[in-house]
Amino acid sequence: MADATVQSPSLQAQRLVRPVAGAEEWAQRLLILLLGTWLLVTVLVPLSVLFRKAAENAQGQFIGLANFAAYFRDPALVQSIYNTLTVALISTFITILLAFGFAYAITRSAIPFRSFFRSIALVPLLAPSLLPGLALVYLFGNQGILKSWLFGHSVYGPIGIVMGEVFFALPHAVMIIVTALSAADQRLYEAAESLRAKPSRIFWTVTLPGCRYGLVSATFVVFTLVFTDFGVPKVIGGQYNVLATDVYRQVIGQFNFQMGAVVGLLLLAPAILSFAVDRLVQRKQVALLSARAVPYQVTRRPRIDAACLILCVLVSIFVLSILGMAVFGSLIKFWPYNLSLTLSKYNLGALGTVGWGALWNSLIMASLVALVGTIIVFCGAYLVEKTKTWPWARSAVHFGAMIPLAVPGLVLGLAYIFFFNAPGNPLNVIYGTMAILVVNTVGHFYTVCHLTAVTALKQVDNEFEAVSASLKVPFYKTFWRVTVPVCLPAILDIAAYYFINAMTTVSAVIFLYSSDTKLLSIAAINTDDAGNTAIACAMGTIIVMVSATARVVQLIASRKLHARTQAWRNR
Repeated sequence: MADATVQSPSLQAQRLVRPVAGAEEWAQRLLILLLGTWLLVTVLVPLSVLFRKAAENAQGQFIGLANFAAYFRDPALVQSIYNTLTVALISTFITILLAFGFAYAITRSAIPFRSFFRSIALVPLLAPSLLPGLALVYLFGNQGILKSWLFGHSVYGPIGIVMGEVFFALPHAVMIIVTALSAADQRLYEAAESLRAKPSRIFWTVTLPGCRYGLVSATFVVFTLVFTDFGVPKVIGGQYNVLATDVYRQVIGQFNFQMGAVVGLLLLAPAILSFAVDRLVQRKQVALLSARAVPYQVTRRPRIDAACLILCVLVSIFVLSILGMAVFGSLIKFWPYNLSLTLSKYNLGALGTVGWGALWNSLIMASLVALVGTIIVFCGAYLVEKTKTWPWARSAVHFGAMIPLAVPGLVLGLAYIFFFNAPGNPLNVIYGTMAILVVNTVGHFYTVCHLTAVTALKQVDNEFEAVSASLKVPFYKTFWRVTVPVCLPAILDIAAYYFINAMTTVSAVIFLYSSDTKLLSIAAINTDDAGNTAIACAMGTIIVMVSATARVVQLIASRKLHARTQAWRNR
């Protein structure tokens, strides 16, 4: 009797798949090899040179751990470790507390304007990390309008660093915790209520355990961001030294590259530890929503809703006050004696090449990073996720793509000095040019973009590649005609992410720019060092405006392209 079993199209396509043609398979292998080489040159090899430099003296001779011993013999440098841990722990605790309350309010309460509050919380993503430090100078500095609120304490030190880092890290924590709280099964809450459990008990036994992995991830992300940040402590830290400013001082101030490498490795250690713990925790995470799960339904609870609304308003005031103060400071004629408004601080042409030239460099660099980075990341993710040749090589490339997530910007920038500035390196020709800034920025933010692309590609059934292979259609035609149009929203997200981060980055490029390639974020740091805080605020505000414009353009383009290329998703 004939087999009447109906086979799925996907299974039929898999049976039709023929071995990849020789030339096509070798083309895929060549592309995978090129991608692996890119990751080696832009991340792994520079980091290995950094490790070697930390074990050498000024003459290049191997001295083992002598530099580390010398570092820990210096009480001032050891104090920097304690200071960094102190502000990182305090900032992380405050940020996670605020972020959890804020995320709970916009996901589990019935307050109005939840989308608006969420947008406000994400505004700091558009600003360079130095901007909150500049705003805090106007708020709580020696001539700040709210100086008395600190009860005689100075904002130049741990207090200012903590406030600035909370502003800087808050959106990262909010995004992670909102995602964790969004996955909830209504049946668990109904069961708890049927057992007459009190709201507080439900919170501690159902809500918190359900989002514990998100909280752990957010905690380590915030700790790493604060521990390695350079912009806030550079502007508002005063004499309170932290490891990030120690690296800058050792390299730029004293030209002590060996000790700078030692401090860079100390910065790298907590980031790697946080990354490893986060990966370990994610392996233990289980699915919170099953096929039978019931989506969580928000119910009105007047007291809790009122508390959530107050918290959202206070957090929004905190975010908007810092951003608004930076804008206001850039518009004041002469703080605090002449508070009349003027746009003279935005006349960057008066600063010569430091002004409009720096803005133009930032726009060029951000555009090149968005273009080059998006092409490399998405094509690389396609090779890792959709091709079948060289499984071990694709796994190695995927692992290499994860490494930049654990490397602070300062550390990568310092590693680039040692690697690309070496006289015998044939790539030395790009040192001091715009190319090295583009390469560094693409490598620094590679992991998040790679994971975004892989996630989008996983949503596309492998049946497309299987059918194409059975019809002898080259893989690059399938990639261009099918995969790219389907994944276009994710591609635009990657490009916008690269552009905005390239505009706001400070730490990754602080060691690599030249007089001809100075970026606006770097110019703002140097301008503040020269005492022109108002002009530095204007530069930071321009960066926010450009980043916001890029985000709006991306949303409009996504909506229009979605209507043209994603119509197949609609029934």
